[in-house]
Amino acid sequence: MDSSQNMTGGNGGNGALPAQANDIATANASANDPKENLNQVINSIQKNLGLIHQLYLTVSSFSAASQAPLLQRLNGLITELDNMDKLAEKCNIQVPMEVINLIDDGKNPDEFTRDVINSCIAKNQVTKGKTDGFKALRKNLLEELEQAFPDEVESYREIRAISAAESKRLAQAQSSLPNGDVKVKPEL
Repeated sequence: MDSSQNMTGGNGGNGALPAQANDIATANASANDPKENLNQVINSIQKNLGLIHQLYLTVSSFSAASQAPLLQRLNGLITELDNMDKLAEKCNIQVPMEVINLIDDGKNPDEFTRDVINSCIAKNQVTKGKTDGFKALRKNLLEELEQAFPDEVESYREIRAISAAESKRLAQAQSSLPNGDVKVKPEL
């Protein structure tokens, strides 16, 4: 068997090069789809893991006769790593350094997610407590003011009602949510 059969995926070849050509063509066709780009990187990672396993098997049973398959597998791994690098350039994924440090320390990155969620819950509870405190203060102030200045409080409530109705009308006209967020059309 000649080396051209091995390079084109013939009998005895690792078959990485034709698949890589298909991956690059697919990558060019869907360069604008982030999910597809990520899937291509994941597939490339899986191919690299398979190639590393094949390389391990070749090295663990190395003999002078297995030098050619070893070189082919090394070249296939290098080519696939290059392909993975090119595919990864199209993915815009930002991983927090804390997650990378956790992985380097041999810990589960889900710990980071759990800690972030717990921190958000704690901050949310503090903010809710402050909001409830301000609502209670506002209610008590209005009650005290109503006893001291009933006419002024009545006109304040009328102004607030008009202002709230106008805000609601504007929100509906701008397709906004009552809290100020803009409605987003669901992806199809």
